[in-house]
This record gives sequence, structure tokens and C-alpha cells, in this order.
Amino acid sequence: MNSCAPSSENSSTRPLVASLCGTYLKPEMQSLYRQIANLKEFRNIVIAEQVQNIEQFPFDPIVRMTKQPRLKPRGNFLLRFWYKHITKQWPPPREITTERPFYPYDVHSLLAAHGVDVAHAYYGHKAVKYLPMLRKWGGPWVVSFHGVDVIKFIDHDGYPDRLKEVFAEARLVLGRSDSLLSALSNLGCPDEKLRINRTPIPLDAISFSRRQPPSDGQWRLIQACRLIAKKGLFTTLKALPLVIAQFPNLKFVVCGQGPQEQEFRKRIAAAGLENHVELVGWLSQQELLGRYQQSHVFLHPSEMTKSSDQEGVPNSMLEAMASGLPVVATQHGGIPEAVTSGHDGLLVPEKSPEQLAAALIALLTDPAKLLATSQNASNSVRARFGLEQQIENLESCYREAMI
Repeated sequence: MNSCAPSSENSSTRPLVASLCGTYLKPEMQSLYRQIANLKEFRNIVIAEQVQNIEQFPFDPIVRMTKQPRLKPRGNFLLRFWYKHITKQWPPPREITTERPFYPYDVHSLLAAHGVDVAHAYYGHKAVKYLPMLRKWGGPWVVSFHGVDVIKFIDHDGYPDRLKEVFAEARLVLGRSDSLLSALSNLGCPDEKLRINRTPIPLDAISFSRRQPPSDGQWRLIQACRLIAKKGLFTTLKALPLVIAQFPNLKFVVCGQGPQEQEFRKRIAAAGLENHVELVGWLSQQELLGRYQQSHVFLHPSEMTKSSDQEGVPNSMLEAMASGLPVVATQHGGIPEAVTSGHDGLLVPEKSPEQLAAALIALLTDPAKLLATSQNASNSVRARFGLEQQIENLESCYREAMI
């Protein structure tokens, strides 16, 4: 539901946080929704440029930003008259117009009108975009980085300097993983401002089952992700023939969509893997959890891209682990912060199909290891990534920012 005014709940004495979003919300932004919709000690208002998928992500109130026109420079009438008609100096020997401050959106007005206590800019490049309005507003705000936004636009002229201004003016800078915090530190963010902001997982909604070898040999590997370069999908296609040689009835199920889908389909056909790879598209949360229950191993062989895009801690991987799926992944980004190789999954170097295949074979040929890794995967996620715990951590950041 869209709203232009706070709901009746805003009469509460709890402090108000504003979640600033470019788009509320793209289908892959499930983890953002969990934060936005589950605050306990704070009320929340969403302020967004665009509103999408409200049926998938119901929330109230949501306020649309309004684009602002760029005003013409303000001229000085007296100086204009003086130079043009008295001294006959035209054009004038000095600047006689004044540029007016330009705010692309009415964010500052909305923050003030709704009595916001602290603002949360989702994604670093959006904080850069909203920085003039946040300055105009003058209240405390935080920004969270989630992965690609650490390096997004970093090669654009002037952007690194504007990002450093964000670091300087934000009360706190949040990151999904320690590896992202390290990258932010390298970009110039003061270490004393950095805070971890892990993905919250609604564990009560995820059923656990111990994974055992299928009696009919129908092994199911699964990956849920956007079809983009850093997800390692093409490395998996190179590894699969090595695994299928020992497990001829194995199938790899890919849940998601993305810009590399057509190329991925071409590579599947070129490798003769049509009977072993199934693309099922984007699934609802309930459908995805159902697919997890039908699977035996979760794959996530992420890799650094040419543009230095890296993972935080993949949300889909944590959900899969909570359901009892052992993970075979890479030593990439924030993945080692969630997976201890040999305990709740197996980690291999990036872009190494041979080692990826070897890890899969090691797990599929050892029923005791599969069972133990399945149990450990669920235990470790439930101990560290529960929704309530992560919401408490986020609200602690809000309280700190308001001091």
C-alpha cells in the first residue's frame, strides 16, 4: 500500500527510522524486506523513488519521493541594471547570478515532515545520490553496503570523492560481511564507523531435514541466485561432467533469472548437459524452500569478477543451510564467514572446476559425512544468523547513530 502520510501507528513513542530505497523492492531484495518489516524497538517508514512488488513485500507506510525541477540561477537585478545601463559594461566583469541549491528529490522535506529520528540509506551508491538531501535535512543517518555497491561506479569521475564524503558524514557504515567491511576500509571509510549487518534469516519458517543419499541415485544439486558472473555458474558447468561420470542420474537445479541466462543455456547445450541441468526461473520463497527439501547439496561457487564484484554472505546459501543442505562453495567474499570447510560444508578455490567436482564427489560418496555436514549446516546458521538476533544488532546501530 502506498501512503502519503504516516499510519496511526506513528503515534507510538518509539523512535522513527526511515528506510531510503531506490526501488521498493526488487524480487531479489528479500533480505532488505526482512529488516524493514521486522523492527521491534523502532517504527519504520519507507521512502522510495519507485514502488514495485508490493504484493510480495507488503508494508505501510511507503512514501514516494518526488523529483524536483532544477531552478534557474537567481540574478541580481540591481547589479544587472548597474552594469547594463549605468557603467555600460556588458557582459558584466563579475558574476551577478547565484546558483540555487539543487535537490533531485524531496527526501529532506519528507524526512522533516514525518519527524524521522534516523535514516537508513540502503546501498552505498544510493547514499551518494541522496547525500545533498541528507545534508539539507541535517539528522543522523547510516548507510549499508550489500556487495556490488562497494565497487559500483567506483571508476566514474568524481565518484570515489563523493563516496568518501558519505563515509565522513554517515554516523555509521554497515556491511553484510567482514570482507565487505575490509573493502570499505580500503576505500577510505574510518574503521571506527564500520559495523557488521548480517543477513537476517527467519528460521521458524524453514524446516530442517537431515540429508541422506537418495535410494534411487537421483542426486539433486541446487543453486539459487541471479544469473550473473560472480555466481560461478560456468565453472559449475565445467565441473558437472566429472561428477556425472560417477553419478549418471545427477541433476543440477538452478533457481533464478539474470542477464547471463541465454549464454548459460547455450553453454549447457554445448556441453551436452540438457538432461542434467534444469533452469526453473525465479521462485517464491515458499517454492524455493520446497525445492531445497527435494535437494541434497547446495552449490554456490562464487568468484571475483573482472570489475571486482564480490559476495557478502549469500542469503540463499544461509537459508539452504538452515534447511539442512550441506554447502559446496568457494573461498570467496563473505562465504568463509558462514561456512567452515569440513564442518558444515566444503570450500574450494575460485574458478577451479576440478576441485569443485572433487569436493562434490567427496560429499556424495560419504553418507556419514553428508549426514553430519547437513546437521552442522543447520546448527551453525541457527546459532548465528537468526532474524531476531540480527534485528537486535541493526537496532543497536540505529540507537548508536542517534547519540
